Amino acid sequence: MLNSTSVKSVLICGTAFTALMCLMPTVAAAQTAANKPLSKAEKAPADDSGDILVTGSRIKQDPNNSALPLQIITTKDFSREGINSPEQLISFLAANGNGADNLASNSDVVSGAARGTNGLSAANLRGQGSASTLVLLNGRRVAAHGLQGSAVDVNQIPFAAIERVEVLKDGASAIYGTDAVGGVINFITKTDFTGVDVTGFTDTTEQGDSQIYRLSGTVGFGKLDEQGFNIMGSVSKSWNGALFGQDRDFVNGNQPNRGLSIDTRGTPLATAFAINPTAANVGITQGGTLLGSATQCSTTVAGVCTVPNPAYLGNGPGFFIPGTTVPAVGGVNPLRLPGGAGCDSVDGGLNYDSVLYNTPNAALACAWDTGRAATLQQPIQTLTYYSRATAKFGGHEIFAEVTGSDAKSSKIFSNNQYTANNTNLPIAYPLNALTASTYNAVFNSIVGTLPAVAGNYGKPIAFRFRCVACGPREYETDTKTFRAAIGIDGPLFPGWDYRAGGSYASSSASSVLGSGYHYRGVFASAAAAAASGVPGAVVGGIDPRAPTAPGATAPGIVGLFNSGILNPFSLAQSPAALAGLEAISAKGVRLYGGKYEVRQFDASISGSLFRLPGGMAKVAVGVDYRHESYKFDGSTAGALSSPDIFNVAFDNINALTKVTRDVKAAYGEVSLPIFSMLELSAAARVDDYTGFGSTFNPKFTAKFRPISWMMFRGSYNTGFRVPTFNQIFNGVTQSPNPGNTLTDPTTCPPGSVVGSSVGCAAITPDSLSGGNLTLRPETSKQFSLGGVFQPSRHFSASVDYWNIAVENVIGSITIPQLLANINAFPDRITRTAGIITQVDLRTGNFGSRRTQGIDFTARGDVDALGGTFAAGFDGTLLLVKREKLLPNLAYSNILGVFTQAGDLGLKFKYNAFVTYQRDGFGLTFSQIYRSGYTNFALPLSATRPDYNPRVKPYILYNMSVSKRFTDGLTVTAGVRNIFNTDPPFAITYDSNTGSGSSWEPRVADPRGRSFTVQAQVKF
Repeated sequence: MLNSTSVKSVLICGTAFTALMCLMPTVAAAQTAANKPLSKAEKAPADDSGDILVTGSRIKQDPNNSALPLQIITTKDFSREGINSPEQLISFLAANGNGADNLASNSDVVSGAARGTNGLSAANLRGQGSASTLVLLNGRRVAAHGLQGSAVDVNQIPFAAIERVEVLKDGASAIYGTDAVGGVINFITKTDFTGVDVTGFTDTTEQGDSQIYRLSGTVGFGKLDEQGFNIMGSVSKSWNGALFGQDRDFVNGNQPNRGLSIDTRGTPLATAFAINPTAANVGITQGGTLLGSATQCSTTVAGVCTVPNPAYLGNGPGFFIPGTTVPAVGGVNPLRLPGGAGCDSVDGGLNYDSVLYNTPNAALACAWDTGRAATLQQPIQTLTYYSRATAKFGGHEIFAEVTGSDAKSSKIFSNNQYTANNTNLPIAYPLNALTASTYNAVFNSIVGTLPAVAGNYGKPIAFRFRCVACGPREYETDTKTFRAAIGIDGPLFPGWDYRAGGSYASSSASSVLGSGYHYRGVFASAAAAAASGVPGAVVGGIDPRAPTAPGATAPGIVGLFNSGILNPFSLAQSPAALAGLEAISAKGVRLYGGKYEVRQFDASISGSLFRLPGGMAKVAVGVDYRHESYKFDGSTAGALSSPDIFNVAFDNINALTKVTRDVKAAYGEVSLPIFSMLELSAAARVDDYTGFGSTFNPKFTAKFRPISWMMFRGSYNTGFRVPTFNQIFNGVTQSPNPGNTLTDPTTCPPGSVVGSSVGCAAITPDSLSGGNLTLRPETSKQFSLGGVFQPSRHFSASVDYWNIAVENVIGSITIPQLLANINAFPDRITRTAGIITQVDLRTGNFGSRRTQGIDFTARGDVDALGGTFAAGFDGTLLLVKREKLLPNLAYSNILGVFTQAGDLGLKFKYNAFVTYQRDGFGLTFSQIYRSGYTNFALPLSATRPDYNPRVKPYILYNMSVSKRFTDGLTVTAGVRNIFNTDPPFAITYDSNTGSGSSWEPRVADPRGRSFTVQAQVKF
């Protein structure tokens, strides 16, 4: 997955020369066949043999001769690839999946489990989900994101202090316990740094927007081997500027010939709409006081309106779209009528595609491209710090480290849409002295095409309106992390050593409302009215607790509309309207907050047992204890007793005072070098989880080296993952469905669209989302087989086949999945008078998932032209990706097939590079390749002439040049996306949530060509 901060990419193996370079890569570590062996300076504390602890094992060993499929990425790789943040690194990994785990893919409207991902970037190895990838810092856990409570936000990692990253592309539940089904990413910091290192980095797009800056410094003194101590500290600050859809031409939801159009009639210049003519509250206030014009109510009883005059639409005979017998109740926009300027005269405006969405009564409506208002790159500022003190005495080392971060992000998405209804949003545009000019222009325009409306002159006009002047919706999130750890290790007696430590980590996050949100001004529900304590309060009646804009006749946005101050039929708003919006703004109101904490203690001993023909048998045993806690705060502003803020997902239903769990574990591992050619190892772990009992998970590995330059390896292990706190304890949230594309599969033939036949009427069921107290852990079995080949010091390569089978998959079902399997989930469907009115999408244990693939890695170098050419390749070929929701259902193939949620399984992903180095000068060309997949199809889109059934592959080429001027100064400049390649066209729009557009943020980088400069000074 590439995103707004994706790394630069590599030359494809296309020409004879580049093909040769891809087949002749550098000396490689045996465990990956793609990494240069670790030097002494890069190794962690070692025993006399030079062996160290590597990720995925508790026995010290040579990392260059390991049976584990372990990818080691060093700071030299960071520099070569222009990697300047953990998110860039995660995006770079070919083994990482393509979920909504980055700051581009989770920046739009989201629902269910995706809520609370504000500012979060997560890892997703093997596409098993971010909750199934274990992220470590120096071999120990960090806290999960404070709002989400499951995935670790990699942006909290102190990247400036990192020496290398070890990526274990294999399950490791037998060593680490839960979270390690997909694999492990271990960020390892410098431990013996001396001197000063200052680095500055900038990345600016060709358009001059969405700049990325980073400034970092590291200082340290004291040499462990000579002085017996080292103290170091590092601090880094990064800035990512915002990038919006309107800034890139490839973000275009108005491509009807390709089958893409936006299903909304909420437009910046409002679409006039019919509203129920018996509405009891349209245009009135509490007690019958009229909001707009005296003609809004024709009959009152005891001061309360009982027979209001209807809005103009739908009242009177002959109200049909010209030349048809279809009533125009789907909306009429003056821009689309004869003499109008056209829907596209508004930025982002387009004709509503009534054919695509099979809504002929909307043939006179306009739509608006919501994707242009979404954030392609979320603005975020991140401060990270890291400090470590290490002392060495008599072979023992003791350390203490403190790290933390403070990230401030803004999730910005499409402006609020306001639609008149007769219950909780009684808005209409009145006729009065302030509005007469606009009112008459709109009314006369409509009458010119629909003369039957003429008799309704003077009555308020109901509408659907996208309030651009209100500002885009925005969540401002501040996430603070803190982690303190202490540890000691050293020799016990000859051949044996010990390791012990403890840590505390926390992540606290709080979100407040930014722009785009305003107080409603009326009671949103009968429950809210009852809880308000206001005498005579009813749903839709005015709420006197909400602020009132200057000059408005009633509170909130309702009062601003119904007084005529805020004009939905104008692109420009008056100073009074802008001042009114400011007066009723909810900016700064707390949305929600959460905190995740983990306390951990671990201790282990390891050493030699006895000699076998192949060497010494070794063993490690240990214990591990964790105490995890999570709390999620609601907001008093979201309580029924508070005035309603329109369209805010407060999630108070998910509030948790504090929930905890204890995890007690014991594990053991043994390594048996049976012969010089054959080594076997086994590990096992017993975990006891609060609320879930005990689980036992073994792991077996083998490596066979028949000749010195060839090694075969394999592994088998079981795994498990317990549900996250949110998946268990979240409350039940009921959400409306604004879409118009769903049908009842029990009455509508498969493949049919809305309105195509009897029984195919549109359904708009509310959906339930939330936790499940009866969830069970998901379990997994996985194995891998591979080979490593290193015939010379200038060449290495590896191939690894892997297979992951997961049962009792923990997750949420989507509406399309539920309707496609409706007979299997009768208890999740609610009908009213035979019509589906509610679907239950709450978390559950849904069937099985199968994933299989092959990893390819290679490195090589050759001396030529007075320097050294080197090349490398890392790729993952996905062979199988399928799932089923219940044991008795068939598997669905999702390999290379678009999915609205979860991981998008691309068949082939690779990174490749070729470099030339000579006397401190370096030149790099690189490429990132992401294969195409089956495109999504909106209803009837596949019948459009230019519809592409497959999304094209995404290929980027980049280059950089570096020069070391002195031992203390190195400058690197580069160009990302040399050919300014746009993301390929892909239909990702979801009419049921209003999110998505014409590109895939889980795969592509939206920034386009950019220019990077990095300067590093050491002294």
